[in-house]
Amino acid sequence: MAAFDMRLQDLHNQLHSKEITVTDLVDASYRRIAETEPAVKAFITLDEENARAAAAQLDKVLHEGGERGLLFGLPAGIKDNIVTDKLTTTCASQFLSNYDPIYDATVMKKLKAAQSVTIGKLNMDEFAMGGSTENSSYAVTTNPWNKERVPGGSSGGSAAAVAAGQVYFSLGSDTGGSIRQPAAYCGVVGLKPTYGLVSRFGLVAFASSLDQIGPVTKNVEDSVYVLQAIAGHDPQDSTSANVAIPDYTAALTGDVKGLRIGVPKEYLGEGIDPKVKEAVMDALRVYESMGAVWEEVSMPHTEYAVACYYLLASSEASSNLARFDGVRYGIRAENPDNLIDMYRKSRSEGFGPEVKRRIMLGTYALSSGYYDAYYLKAQKVRTLIKQDFDQVFEKFDVIIGPTAPTTAFKLGTQVEDPLTMYLNDICTIPVNLAGVPAISVPCGLADGLPVGLQIIGKAFDETTVLRAAYAYEQQTEHHKLRPQL
Repeated sequence: MAAFDMRLQDLHNQLHSKEITVTDLVDASYRRIAETEPAVKAFITLDEENARAAAAQLDKVLHEGGERGLLFGLPAGIKDNIVTDKLTTTCASQFLSNYDPIYDATVMKKLKAAQSVTIGKLNMDEFAMGGSTENSSYAVTTNPWNKERVPGGSSGGSAAAVAAGQVYFSLGSDTGGSIRQPAAYCGVVGLKPTYGLVSRFGLVAFASSLDQIGPVTKNVEDSVYVLQAIAGHDPQDSTSANVAIPDYTAALTGDVKGLRIGVPKEYLGEGIDPKVKEAVMDALRVYESMGAVWEEVSMPHTEYAVACYYLLASSEASSNLARFDGVRYGIRAENPDNLIDMYRKSRSEGFGPEVKRRIMLGTYALSSGYYDAYYLKAQKVRTLIKQDFDQVFEKFDVIIGPTAPTTAFKLGTQVEDPLTMYLNDICTIPVNLAGVPAISVPCGLADGLPVGLQIIGKAFDETTVLRAAYAYEQQTEHHKLRPQL
């Protein structure tokens, strides 16, 4: 695990000087998984044979002095809704328990080009629907800081694996906070890029206008390198933005003098744990000491974000999940009476309760007579939320607040109460509705559990978000704290 605590640059220096090998790193990853996985349950599928073969090949490159990629030799975990060639991709659903894809998602091609090593596929809420990873049909992942607590969701496995030192970094997907909230709960760094910056080709769709792939790492610097590797235009993704990709490492200056920070009063109001608010205020004082300035602002449509999000996301899920019908791939019910019965039985047996709940909600919102009242109105509210961000960004460089209203809650306490569960995303959901980038970085502990600080930026201005996050990290020690597993 010591190797996984190193900065990427230091690790690469040790590889280059042949103090360690890629095989050593892969060995360390599987050894750590063997030690901790019975308690954490972060993985659905391990790919040990292929990982060791890839490590041996990279060691050969190292020995021969060949060209090394940006993420050379780094063991990575991949959320199980990102398609991986010949490696089972289940979306944590029984519906896809037998699905072995015949192609790689674009981000997987980019990781291979950067020469990282895929260790396995990580647990998640089924089809990315949930905020606690309790909706997986395979296992319930626990928080490495406290096994009685949730790791967050839907990318709970992605955050828990990094926090537990099982992999060097992971990829998750973020539809309404699914990278940032688990990163906050598990005391790691989670980045949601601008919508369209990272290709969604090969990401199993939940809500296509909201989903975005991003990295989970132990520090901001590593997030910069992973983002550098996976960002870029992809002609296979119609929503991929054709923008120039800057050198994100230029953000690692540590200087935020003159940075203008907006702090929405709605993100620190009712429902926010006082200890979480205190940690955020402490972080703002750190920024002040570095020469940044902050001011309270208002984003009045925040209160409608959760309702707006669940209407839109469920509507898109209803449409996207129609393809899972038992005909083309996935499981098929046995002995149906007719075609309609086969659809009904396959979907009844294959989907879990939260997925069914959202399909039904979305189908209702899109149905004749209700479309204007619900779906169309939610789209109009989404525009108002986006305008809130636009107005604040006219005066400020970044927006800062808590990532989640509380620290990680106890397993089993909210799984039967979907409305309370949905409200955990109140601080993260507006970011997805607006399509802007945001990062969660550790900003302290409350009752022994990590607290996340969320830094939000303008569209395609990841550089400023990363600069603000890195500068804060350099002034504090929170990111160096590790759970005692």
